[in-house]
Amino acid sequence: MISRGQIYFVNLDPTKGREQAGRRPVLVVSADAINRQPLIVTVIVGTDARNVPRDYPTNVRVTRKESGLPMDTVFLCFQVRSLDPARFYDPKTRRPNLAGNLPAARMADVDRALRLVLTL
Repeated sequence: MISRGQIYFVNLDPTKGREQAGRRPVLVVSADAINRQPLIVTVIVGTDARNVPRDYPTNVRVTRKESGLPMDTVFLCFQVRSLDPARFYDPKTRRPNLAGNLPAARMADVDRALRLVLTL
């Protein structure tokens, strides 16, 4: 089951404008009660930390050690997307593209950034 706090590699194409494109890490932020349904999964998009030299209150920088990703990553909390669950699985093997998990303390940082972005 896709769960809040999990990180997957997902192909985000097609995109428009300034949306993050290509195969990217995404962090699941939707509630598990929603994730259990055959609906959509809400995520925030990550990018290689080398591409974001400054820290902003709407971003959460995580190390590869704490995330399980192959590189340090910045999750762009202003890049909220809702995706079909099929995007989380490899189309050939039908296995999940699970890449890691964020610890609860780091998810609290994500929650703070999302509250700022969404003015909650």
